[in-house]
Amino acid sequence: MHSEELLAQVAALPALPGVYRYFDAQDALLYVGKALNLKRRVSSYFQKNHGGTRIGHMVSKIVRMETTVVRSEAEALLLENNLIKTLNPKFNILFRDDKSYPYLKITGTPGAHTRGDAPGQVFPRMAYYRGAVDKKHRYFGPYPSAWAVKETIQLLQKVFRLRTCEDTVFANRTRPCLLYQIKRCTGPCVDLISPEAYAADVSHAEALLRGETQELLQALEARMMAHSDKLEFEQAAEVRNQIQALSRVLHQQSIETVDDKDVDILAVRVQGGRACVNLAMVRGGRHLGDRPYFPVHVEDAAAVYAEEKEEGSGSAEDAPASPARPVEALVLEAFIAQHYIGVSVPPLLVTSVPVDKGLLDALTEQSGLRVNAIHQPREQRRAWLDMAQKNADLQLARLLAEEGSQQARTRALVEALDLPPEDLDQLTIECFDISHTAGESTQASCVVFHHHKMQSSEYRRYKIEGITGGDDYAAMRQVLARRYSKVVEAQREEGGIDYAQSPEAQAAARPKGQARLPDLVLIDGGKGQVGVAREVFTALGLDLTRIVGVEKGEGRKVGLEELVFADGREKVYLGKDSAALMLVAQIRDEAHRFAITGMRAARAKVRVGGGQLEEITGVGPKKRARLLQRFGGVRGVASASVEDLATVDGISRELAEEIYKALR
Repeated sequence: MHSEELLAQVAALPALPGVYRYFDAQDALLYVGKALNLKRRVSSYFQKNHGGTRIGHMVSKIVRMETTVVRSEAEALLLENNLIKTLNPKFNILFRDDKSYPYLKITGTPGAHTRGDAPGQVFPRMAYYRGAVDKKHRYFGPYPSAWAVKETIQLLQKVFRLRTCEDTVFANRTRPCLLYQIKRCTGPCVDLISPEAYAADVSHAEALLRGETQELLQALEARMMAHSDKLEFEQAAEVRNQIQALSRVLHQQSIETVDDKDVDILAVRVQGGRACVNLAMVRGGRHLGDRPYFPVHVEDAAAVYAEEKEEGSGSAEDAPASPARPVEALVLEAFIAQHYIGVSVPPLLVTSVPVDKGLLDALTEQSGLRVNAIHQPREQRRAWLDMAQKNADLQLARLLAEEGSQQARTRALVEALDLPPEDLDQLTIECFDISHTAGESTQASCVVFHHHKMQSSEYRRYKIEGITGGDDYAAMRQVLARRYSKVVEAQREEGGIDYAQSPEAQAAARPKGQARLPDLVLIDGGKGQVGVAREVFTALGLDLTRIVGVEKGEGRKVGLEELVFADGREKVYLGKDSAALMLVAQIRDEAHRFAITGMRAARAKVRVGGGQLEEITGVGPKKRARLLQRFGGVRGVASASVEDLATVDGISRELAEEIYKALR
């Protein structure tokens, strides 16, 4: 049953296009949808009993709703997918971006050599770039990987010999570098090439990146013949060498000569509740490689959408029931809608399944460029799609094998340690490690494992203070007490849970959605560290069966570790080929890595002293930069007198005294 307030809100919705969002009792976002007619679409969810279907399961959880009215279906599509990407609703297909795409950047703007610009602008450089683009430079891409960018830079170096050095290096060279010696640069830093000739090379490189290979070859041949007619045989020979290098590169790189310059090829594969979309990129006629994407929430989202279609509420026009679309089409359209938000769209998409025309129209409206899609290509396009489809199959098979292996490891650990959870997905493990260098900058790490994988967003670091340097036992005692005392206190206040009970009894007593202690606490260490953990858990009234120490074996060799228990059980050696031990070692190694990186960062901050300057009131970034520049580093600042500090621009006598005291 839904509240009268919610039903009244549904009844008052306008018959306009918009986006709606459903929330549960914990205010977690369940679903984001779009509609041409908000009133008709949203009302359909609440006008019938959906039974035990997935959509019924979702609707039963709805306690709150938000809507946004928009002007068009295209605007609704963009807003819907922006919300899906940022808010991660459970019943939508979601693609997570691992990183932004890289570009090849050529600095400066055309014609700089005729305007008297700075030398760094007169002789543009090629560079690998990732980030927001601006109008001051020229960008080519995006590329599917860093390797594709660097391989393209090497290609252009071989043919056109453009510089790649930083502007500061370029401005201070007195003789050409090694790249000039190996014929990968024309030496503009020491004026071994004229600005006009270098500008021509830049123009030719850009033509190659745009895929204008035949026009480029013809232009170079005409230039060579012009030099020859003028009896400039040395210049003609240089152009001839460029033509030969370009022809060799075109042959080696299998650059296509079809009319397509910029194309994205999208192949989708769904199996075992998981999906893979493989994106292959063709830029400038060159096949640059591909990248796989794996969405989440596929089964829930596909089921909800399919049931919507059966009810006649899921089509773009809110028309009566239409044939259900395959899951592959839903996954691919979700990828296209989410992926091309904020990313340049090529004029042609080659897809393994048909794409909704409304989606293409929305992309066209967003980009200002007509976007077309074909799903039954021929000739070269067919070869591209077949290759992308094969890669999608291989990547999904690899993912399923890895997930099956990880699930098998989780099951093996549960069986080996006789852990209680019947739902392996919910098995939660936290692992602690201590790291320092001779007692300096002691850090503790806590990494978290559940749902068969490490959960990096839940990792924690603890700065250990108030102990004798190098005392790992005291560090372990402090981090365990800090981690679990607050959890126990909060949960006892909210749920009245007795943590001396078995994990099953605790789970039954715990209110839904309340934070829980992990099923297993791994300690990187042997009997001593486990003894410390036993003391902390006993003081907090926690179940000692949760604690397991990972003791290194003879010679500290991997695979010989033994498990030490806090509840008095005998040590256990699982065997070097044990799947359970592989999982324990994986989690332990991740905790060790996370602790070391934190310790090194803290140690570097202390040794360099940057943190000390940052903590002084009145010393901002500009004043700090002036101080470091004047005295050559923090040590120089620390050894300077008050009078010397006061000579720095912006540093008053009072502030100089504060700096002097803080650094001493």
